[in-house]
Order: sequence, then structure tokens, then C-alpha cells
Amino acid sequence: MNEKIEHKLSLLPDLPGCYLMKDRQGTIIYVGKAKILKNRVRSYFTGSHDAKTQRLVGEIVDFEYIITSSDIEALILELNLIKQHDPKYNIMLKDDKTYPYLKITSERHPKLIVTRQLKKDKGKYFGPYPNATAAHETKKLLDRLYPYRKCHQLPDRVCLYYHLGQCLAPCVHEIKQETYKEMVDDISRFLNGGYKSVKKDLTEKMSAAAENLEFERAKEYRDQIANIEAVMEKQTMMMNDFTDRDVFGYAVEKGWMCVQVFFVRQGKLIERDVSIFPLYQDPEEEMLTFIGQFYGKTGHLLPKEILLPEGIDQELVQQLLNVNVFIPQRGKKKDLVKLSNKNAEISLREKFQLIERQEQRTIGACEDLGEAMRISTPLRIEAFDNSHTGGVDPVSAMVSFVDGRPNRKDYRKYKTRTAAAHDDYGAMREVIRRRYVRVLRDHLPLPDLIIIDGGKGQMEIAREIIEDELGLSIPIAGLAKDEKHQTAQLLYGNPVEVVPLKRTSEAFYLLQRIQDEVHRFVITFHRQRRDSNSLTSVLDGLPGVGPKRKQQLLKHFGSIKKIRDATVAELNDAGLPMKVAETVMEYFKEENEKGL
Repeated sequence: MNEKIEHKLSLLPDLPGCYLMKDRQGTIIYVGKAKILKNRVRSYFTGSHDAKTQRLVGEIVDFEYIITSSDIEALILELNLIKQHDPKYNIMLKDDKTYPYLKITSERHPKLIVTRQLKKDKGKYFGPYPNATAAHETKKLLDRLYPYRKCHQLPDRVCLYYHLGQCLAPCVHEIKQETYKEMVDDISRFLNGGYKSVKKDLTEKMSAAAENLEFERAKEYRDQIANIEAVMEKQTMMMNDFTDRDVFGYAVEKGWMCVQVFFVRQGKLIERDVSIFPLYQDPEEEMLTFIGQFYGKTGHLLPKEILLPEGIDQELVQQLLNVNVFIPQRGKKKDLVKLSNKNAEISLREKFQLIERQEQRTIGACEDLGEAMRISTPLRIEAFDNSHTGGVDPVSAMVSFVDGRPNRKDYRKYKTRTAAAHDDYGAMREVIRRRYVRVLRDHLPLPDLIIIDGGKGQMEIAREIIEDELGLSIPIAGLAKDEKHQTAQLLYGNPVEVVPLKRTSEAFYLLQRIQDEVHRFVITFHRQRRDSNSLTSVLDGLPGVGPKRKQQLLKHFGSIKKIRDATVAELNDAGLPMKVAETVMEYFKEENEKGL
């Protein structure tokens, strides 16, 4: 604990609020909330912790805190701060963790669609459904039962759906809003359990049609009844009150937490959501944060009722979501919560070995690498490589790894500007300077380790720029390859020495992944530039073929050779007008005849 933190700890109030933990670069790495700030924040810097929490505390060099007037304000503020700063140690629920819903649109002539996007519009949503097939089956059933609009754009004449009695034909008839309202209400009742009365009504109509010898009509009713039974009644009922509810359960083990959410719709358990993440505060507090994100960031539709396990602050959740929240004490609801808890325990147990293995391969590998090099754990690593073909089309690239994983949003490509065509040292000098001048100018995070795909000479070039020119203190390592062009040695130090690493160690495997990734990235960029330049030179001067059409051809065919071998029809399919395609074909034919 540094003096700055120690002094701030002595000033913490006995009040609720949020705290923001920062690393040595001033980046917010964790946001938490507390009923009593003094107790919660102090707990991070006193007592013993598991390895995962020690890793978090080891990165903290400063913190801030914000006082709130209540626990609910602290919870809301925490959710907003997590959304704003995206701290790497907080729960991060995926935006793409979505399920299909049925939606009745709020258009003048509404239609029923399947969607995974929940928007704050006037549409009515039903679900979630366990998968897209279930949602589409239900929609197909409703298509047969209710004559709402089926087409995306209104045609100028009636369609087959109208003649089948499955559309009111708003394209040619004036439909009153009251008619649509009644239909929407009927569909809502149907999806909320009212399908039984619809089934009964269809059964009576089938019998009447059969008595009147209208066998075709009776068969239609029979098929509709069969569809209702297949789609709506193929699952055992869990509850008999048809209430939509979400049931939360959780389990904690070895510093990790698993949350299971059961979706109960129309009284049936239709789907579950599983999330596993590291735990840095009390499980009950983490659950509050999780629930807030579950209905906030991922946009899950709020049900009529939420069931929680014991120990969770029921009133806080109710205030946050403005929905009925219960902690059941007996009966079927209690059994559902127990079942959710049990599933969480099983999921956590099953995935725990996989989680530990992933930790060992990523952050664990970073820790081992830091120990071998005798530097601080390099959680942010940036690696550089050059590529050219005989000095032609020289390029460079940088890849970024954070916590042992590729951080692709920070990858960078470079076309060398000042270095001579064959000058690898000059290219490295230019690219290192450009990268870290921009990092300093734009206040971007500095890496904990820079890796150069090369030996002592290129390492020295990087050191001159980083230390002598820019005045930075960042460890610089080199990766040497063997005769098979595979990762062989890690070079580091002054004078440069080989860092002893077992070839079977996770640290060595991490270096292999980094070297392979930067090589792949720079080679891909070089090929793109080479092909682009080749295409430009080959097709320069041809009438009707400008820069856009050159790129269009390359994107369509993938290589110059395939463009040369293409027929007029294939060139036309690629987007060239027929006359231009014939010109290109004739050009390549003359080139081949000349032996070029």
C-alpha cells in the first residue's frame, strides 16, 4: 500500500457511495459500490485474498470515491460508471446475449415479426423464446389464426393471404384502428395463456362444420387445433397462474460466481441464461450489479415478476426496476429458486476447470513471463513486425495483447514513409516513433512490454527511440526464430541475453501466439497492398476502369490471376458494364499473346 492510498483510506467516510480503482496509468480498472465506503474500500488492502483479487489489488495505485445519499443511488451510479468506463475487472455482460421475441409493431397497419432487438417503442413484445425455431413456429401459427398485415410494404392489389382469410387487405380496404386494437388484444391474450379458449372455440367450429358436411372447412379447423397443441402445449406446465417471471439463482466457489436466470413464460420454463465471472465483492452486492446490467445493458424484457434467492436486497431491486420482486419462502416458487441455485452450482463446477485453464494460458502466462524477465507483470503487450517483397511494397504492423488475449481494436497497420525500400532497421525506427509519439500525444495507455520480431539490432533501434528520444521506460524484448521460422528465443536486457524459458511453458506459448499473430497480420496487410498496387499498374489507362472498379474487381475475384482468367460474363457479374468487361478481356488477351 503506497502513502497516497494509505492517506486516502484514513479519510473515507461512513457513508454509502461508489469507489473507482485506478492503475498506474490512471485507467479505471474496477468500479464498486458500498453501504459503508470506509469498510468496503479498506477491505481490499487488509487481510488475505485469493490470487485473483490479489491481482486486482496489485494493479491499484490510486482510487476515487463518490458519496451518495442512499443505497439505491449507489447502485444506479455504479451501473452508470461501469457503462461509462468499461473497467476490465467488472462484470461485462455481452450485448449479443439475446433471445428471439415476437413483436407486434406500432405501425398504422401493424404486423407480427420475430426480433432479437428490444427497443423502447410502442410495439408489444412477447417472449423470450428458447430459440428462433420456437419463435417462428409460434408466428406461423398466429399467421394462420389472425388476419393482420403480412407484407413488408403495402402492394396495390390484394394477395393470396386475403383470399385465405389471413389478411384484412389494408392495401385496398380502409381498416379501422378499433379492429387492429381488438386483434392485438386477442393475440396478447392468446400468447399469455388464452390459447385454450381459442382451441375450444375451434373445436366447436370443427364439429359444426363436420355436421354440415363441410369437410374441407372441418379439416382446416382440425389442422389449426393440431398446430396449437404442437406449438403451445408441448411442454409440461411449471406454474398454473400463467405469470411471466424471471427466477434468479447463484452459486459461489473459489472466487468465482455463476448466476442462472430461468425464464418462465405463460407458466412454462422455456429457457435459462448462464453467466460465470470472477467475484471481487460480496455475492449479494454482485447480484445487485448483475441484475441491473441484465435488464439495462443487455436489454432483457422485464417480466411481471422476479423471484430472488434469500439474502438479496428485495427492496433495492424493486426500486431499481419498478417491478414486483419476491423472495419466496415456500411452495413451487421456492422450489424454482432452489432449482436455479442448484443449476448454478452444477454449471460452476463443470466449467471451473476450463476457467482455470484459460486463466493459466492468459494472465497466468503474463505473470510467468514477468517473473522470467524480472519485470512487472506485462498485462499490456505490443508487438511489431515488418514485411516486403524484395524491398517492394514495404509495410509494418503492430498487434496488442491485453491480459494475454488479442486486443484487436488496438491493432495498427503502417505504410512506411521515410525508410528506404530494403531498410528494415529504418522501417522499425519510423514505425516505433510514429506509434509512441501518437500514444503520448493522444494520452493512450502505454504498454508494459514491447516485443520486436527480430534480434539485437532491431531491439537497439527500438530502445533508441523509446528511451533516448522519447524518454520512456518500457521493457523491450526481441523474438528470434530458428531455421524453420518458428519462435526459438526471447531476447532481453542490456547487454542482450537469452531469457531462459521452457518451450512447454505457458509463457513461451504466449510468445508464440503473439509472434504468429503479428506475422499473420503484417503479411495479410502486405498482400493486400501488393495486390492493390499490382491491379493498379495492370489496369492503368484502360477506359472505363477507375480506382473504384479496380478495387471492386479485386474484392470480387481475390487475385490478379483470377481476373486475368475471367470470362466476359464473369467480369460483367463482378459489376463491370458489358462493354468495359469486353475491353478488359481483350486487354488481357493481348497481354497473353505478347507473353507478358
